This record gives sequence, C-alpha cells and structure tokens, in this order.
Amino acid sequence: MTTTWSTREVSRLAGVSSRTLRHYDHIGLLRPTGTGAGGTRYYDRQQLLRLQHILVLRELGLGLPEIAEVLDGGTDVVETLHRHHRRLLAEAERLKTLAATVARTIAEHEGGIPVGATEMFDGFAGDPYAEEAVDRWGERARRAQQHAATWSGGEKQDFLDELREVNELLAGYLRGGAGPSEPQVQEAVTRHYKWVCRTWTPDRAAYVGLGRMYVEDERFTQNLDRVEPGLAAFLRDAIEVWAPAHLN
Repeated sequence: MTTTWSTREVSRLAGVSSRTLRHYDHIGLLRPTGTGAGGTRYYDRQQLLRLQHILVLRELGLGLPEIAEVLDGGTDVVETLHRHHRRLLAEAERLKTLAATVARTIAEHEGGIPVGATEMFDGFAGDPYAEEAVDRWGERARRAQQHAATWSGGEKQDFLDELREVNELLAGYLRGGAGPSEPQVQEAVTRHYKWVCRTWTPDRAAYVGLGRMYVEDERFTQNLDRVEPGLAAFLRDAIEVWAPAHLN
C-alpha cells in the first residue's frame, strides 16, 4: 500500500502553509495524488520529492513559472541544484566566519586579545534594504522591522508565501494582456496592500512611493521582473490607479 500524507501533514513536514499547497495545485505546479473524503488532498512520496525540489529552486530565487520549466524538463535540474549547493556552501562558510568573529569577541570580553577593527565585522551580511527603508520612511519602517523580528518561523514563511502568490497572480494578468486598471488587477493590488499592512500601514503617498521604488531601484525591479518581464512597472502603474481610490 502506498503511503500518503494529507495537506496538513505535508504543511507541517515542509514548513509551507496549506494555502501555498492549494495555490501550487491551482497553477498545476504540485498536484496531489488524490482527494479523500471532505476534499482533503493527499500526497505520495513522488509529490514530496517534487515539493522539495520546488522549495530548493524557490530558495535560488526562481519564480514559479521558471520552477515549472525546470521540473518539467525545460531546464537542467541537476545544474540548477549544483548552483544551489554552491550557494549553500558559501553561506555555510560565512556563518563559520561569523561564529569565529563572535568567539573572538567573547574572548575579548573575558580578558583576551582585543578584536581588530577590520575583523570586528567579519561574516556579517548587512541588509541594505532595511537600512534604505529607514532612510526613506523613517520611524514607520523601523517599527515595521521591529514587528517583523518578533514573528515565528511559520509567520515569516506565510508572509513570504503571500507575496509570492500575489506576484504570481499579477504576473498571470500581465501575461494575459490585462491593463493595470482592470478590476481583477485592482483586486490583486488590494491583496498586495493588505500584505504590506502586515508590517506597516502606508498612506497614499507612501504606497505610491513604494510602487515607484519597485521601478527606480534596479534590485527590486530585477526581483519582480524575474517572475515576469515588466512586472515591476505593471505593479507600479496598478498601484498608482488603486491608491487614489482607496487611500487618503
């Protein structure tokens, strides 16, 4: 008899939300093996392996359409996994260096040799996005960062999953030729604004400014356009339609 796992069990095993699993089913990325009484989805070992691959590729920064192409044979999955492995090794080396830095600092506090200025920050990976957010939006951004820092691992994952789903939804509308002002696009922007409000509540000017930053800052543009070419500008334009109608 084939062993299967329910949506709830897979969610717990993989650390993804049930909503994300439903979304993957909806877009054809991860179909369940079958559906039981009451509509419960079940997954077998092959689906679990596919989900593992999805999560690995997502860590690489690939969008869901790219992940589907890799898994369905359009891209070399082994080479993609090799790239991910190299990234993990590099991150492991950074953490090893950071651990050594902390150990030297502990030794200094216990009366050992002082840590040199050039060694004091070895292994740190700064977050320029967080710093720039504070520069741009001040105390509101700082409070948002402090609030997010209190989240559990599951809450953080749910936050990221929601963003990916909104981006994929908007990307689908863009691919289908919808304009920024069309109702379904504006509904997706409502969902995007609610996602933003999980950390802070921008007024009209701040939300429009956020949309423009997606285009003006090439790092944000690259992240969005990796999901679908032109998505950054599309989201900016959709926000500029939505904000005056909903915010003061």
